[in-house]
Amino acid sequence: MWANNETGTIFPVEQLAGMAHAVGALFHTDAVQAVGKIPIDLKTLPIDMLSLSGHKLHGPKGIGALYVKKGVRFRPQIRGGHQERGRRAGTENAPAIIGLGRAAELALEHMEEEQTRVAAMRDRLEMGLLGRIGASFVTGDPANRLPNTCNIAFEYIEGEAILLLMNREGLAASSGSACTSGSLEPSHVLRAMNVPYTAAHGAIRFSFSRENREADVDRVLEVMPPVIEKLREMSPFWRERDIHTTAFKPTYA
Repeated sequence: MWANNETGTIFPVEQLAGMAHAVGALFHTDAVQAVGKIPIDLKTLPIDMLSLSGHKLHGPKGIGALYVKKGVRFRPQIRGGHQERGRRAGTENAPAIIGLGRAAELALEHMEEEQTRVAAMRDRLEMGLLGRIGASFVTGDPANRLPNTCNIAFEYIEGEAILLLMNREGLAASSGSACTSGSLEPSHVLRAMNVPYTAAHGAIRFSFSRENREADVDRVLEVMPPVIEKLREMSPFWRERDIHTTAFKPTYA
C-alpha cells in the first residue's frame, strides 16, 4: 500500500517498485488512502499498476479505478465482454465514473489545502488531546504520513467503548481498520509495530477532510477528555496499572 489506512504512514513505493523490477516482477500499489491526499505523478514513477477508490476522495461509493501503465498486460478476472478494452467485462456505471472523474478534479484543485489547512487541524487535534489526556501517544511515523490521518492510542481502555461514547456525542471516528469493523481484536497493524495490547486496544483513528473546520477540532477536544476519564474509572487495567512503569514510546527506523 502507498499509505497505511490506520496510521497514515507513507511507504517508499518508488524504492519498492525498483526492488520488484530488479527481479523481473511487476509492481502494483494500493493507493486508496493516498490518492487525493498527496501529490502522485505516475509519469515519473516506476509504478506498473495502481488502485484507487472514489469514496476516499469525496466521490461516489462503489466506484474505483485501476491504473495500468502503457505496455503492461494482465489477465482479467471478469470475462465475457469487450468493455474496458477487454480488461473487465460488464456494463460500466457511467454516473459513478463521471462522479469519480469530477472528484479527482476537485481533489487536485484542493491538494495544497490538504497539505496545509487539513494537516494543521490534524496537528492541533493531536497536540490538544495529548496535552489533555495522559497515557496516550500517536502511532505511526509522525514525520512521514498523510495530512488527514491521526491515530492515537489511549492506554488501558477499549476502543469500541470509546467509539460508543463518542457516537453519543455526535463524533465519528474508527477503531483500527473499517475492514475489520466489529472485531474486538487489537489492530494487526499496531501489533506488528509492537504496540502493547494495553495501548493497541484503545487506538482511535481520526480522519480529516477539506470539509472539516476548526470548530470540529474544538468539539473533539471538548468531548474526548471526559470520555477517556469515564472509561478509565471503570477499567480494572487502569486501576491496577503500575504507576512506576515507563509508558510505551514508539520508535521509528
